[in-house]
Amino acid sequence: MRSRHLLGSCQAFHSSSQVSKSYEEVFRRSIESPEEFWAEAAENLVWFKKWNRILDRTHEPLNQWFVGGELNTCYNAIDRHVEAGRGEQTALIHDSPVTDSIRHINYSQLLHMVRQFAGVLQAEGVQKGDVVLIYMPMIPEAVVAMMACARIGAVHNLVFGGFAAKELSTRIAHSQPKVVVSASCGVEPSRLVLYKPLLDEAITLSGWTPRRCIIFNRPNLNQSEPVSLVPGRDLDWAEAVDQAKPADCVPVLATDPVYILYTSGTTGLPKGVVRPSGGHAVALNWSMPNIYNMYPGAVWWAASDLGWVVGHSYIAYAPLLIGATSVIYEGKPVGTPNSGAFFRVLQQHKIQGMFLAPTALRAIRAEDADGHNIKPFLPLDKLDAVYLAGEHCDTETMRWIQGLLKKPVVDHWWQTESGWALTATCTGLGMDLYPRPGLTGKPVPGWNVQVLRPDGTETEADELGEIFIKQPLPPGFMSTLLQNDEGFKQIYFSRREGYYDTMDSGLRDKDGYISVLSRTDDVINVAGHRLSCGNLEEVLICV
Repeated sequence: MRSRHLLGSCQAFHSSSQVSKSYEEVFRRSIESPEEFWAEAAENLVWFKKWNRILDRTHEPLNQWFVGGELNTCYNAIDRHVEAGRGEQTALIHDSPVTDSIRHINYSQLLHMVRQFAGVLQAEGVQKGDVVLIYMPMIPEAVVAMMACARIGAVHNLVFGGFAAKELSTRIAHSQPKVVVSASCGVEPSRLVLYKPLLDEAITLSGWTPRRCIIFNRPNLNQSEPVSLVPGRDLDWAEAVDQAKPADCVPVLATDPVYILYTSGTTGLPKGVVRPSGGHAVALNWSMPNIYNMYPGAVWWAASDLGWVVGHSYIAYAPLLIGATSVIYEGKPVGTPNSGAFFRVLQQHKIQGMFLAPTALRAIRAEDADGHNIKPFLPLDKLDAVYLAGEHCDTETMRWIQGLLKKPVVDHWWQTESGWALTATCTGLGMDLYPRPGLTGKPVPGWNVQVLRPDGTETEADELGEIFIKQPLPPGFMSTLLQNDEGFKQIYFSRREGYYDTMDSGLRDKDGYISVLSRTDDVINVAGHRLSCGNLEEVLICV
C-alpha cells in the first residue's frame, strides 16, 4: 500500500477555510463551482492515489466523483486518528439500558478489533468487491463488522435487526453475500430476540447459501437455548478472531461501493442503494463540522438504528471520520426505564450534538408532557443542538422540546438515497439556530433544491410544489441501484430531464427555507387547491 504521507495529511480533519465563511457564500460556491468545491473538501481525507478526474458526467445520471482516486474509508475513520496520537480518545460508547451496561472503546481498541475481524473475513475468502451481509443488534461489534468490510474493500449490506426472516431473506437473495455476520440475540425491554433461528430460516427462504455465517455470541445473557452452529457453515466470532491474522487496509477506487442499503420507498419493492466509497467519505467528513458543528473529540449521538441510513452515516461513519466520539444506544425513548431515558444519556455522556426522529419525541411527550422524568437531567450544559429528521415534525412537538431544553432544536431533511442532509440549518456555517417551526432549513451546499409546479416552473413563496434537485448531485449521493442501472434512471430521473425526483412535496418561503410536507403521492386536490398530509396534520394537531 502506498505511503499515505505522500498523498494526504493525517492532521486535516476539517476545512477551516469553508467553515469560516457564511452559509450564503459556501452554498453559492458549491453550486457555481462544484468540482473545485468538492476537490477542496476531499483534500481533508487521506488518499492513496489522487483522482485524475473530479466529476465524470459522461453517462449522466450515472455520475462518478473522484474518478481514478484510491482511498480506504476504514483508514480514514480509524487508523489515521491513532497514527495522529489520538488512540486513547473514546471512539464508541455503547449505552445499553436493556442489558444495564455501558462500554467505552477507544480508537486504539477499535482499530485492534477491526483489524482482527477483517482478518477473519479474509481467512474466509472475502475479497475486494464481495458482499458481506450484517444482521446484528445495536452493539459495537456491528460497527466493527462494517469497518472490517471497508478495511478490505468488501461491500457490506447491513440489515435492520428488527426485520424477521422474510424481510431478511429477500436481502440475502438479492445481494447474494459470500459471508453473513450475525449475533446470538437482540435484547428488548421484556425479552430476548433469538437471531440465529431467524437467520437460518431466512437462508432457507432465500435459496442462497453463504459460504460462512459468523455468529457473535453475546456474553452474560441468559438465552433460552444455546446457539446451534451449522457444521461446516457457521463460525463462532470469538474463536475465529482468536485465530485470525490482522488485516491491513486495501486501497479501493473512489467509485467502488462501500455498502448496499435496501429501501422500499413508495414503490413497495426493495431497492438496493449503492453508495460509492470516495464521495461517501468526502461528504460525511465535510458534513460534521459544516452542518452539525462537530469536531474531533466532540461527543455525538444519532439516536437511530444502524440498519437505517442515519445509522450508517451518523452512528458509524461520519463521527469516526471526523474523529469524534459516537454513542450507540441499545434502548428505547420510553420504557427503558421511562421517558427520561434519552435525557439521562445526554447528561451522562456530555453529548454535544444529537440526531433523532420526531416519532421518538412524540412518544416521550405522550408519556410525559410535563417533563417529570426529564427535568432531573436538565440543564444539559454540554448540548449545543438537536437535529430532527425522518418525517415531518409538527409545530407543537417542536415547541414542546425547545421549551424543555432551552436549546436549538432544528428540523432537517434527507433520504436513504441521498446519504446525508438535503436541507438543514447548517450550524457550522453560522445559520440562524431558531428558524420558524415547520422548516427543514435551507438547501445544504451541493444540493440545488428546487420546488416546482407540474409544468416545471418554480413556485412562488409558500406555494406547494414538488421537490426536485438539479444535477449534478454532490458526492455522497447513491451511484446506482444494485444490478439495476435502468431502474435507477427510470425511478429517480425520468420525470424531469436533468433533475433528481425526490418524490417529496413541500414549499419554499420568502427567505429560501424549505418545508417538506409529504410524499408526492400523498398530495390531494381539493377544490383546485393542492394540500399535503403535512398541512392537514398541522391543522388537526392545533384543533
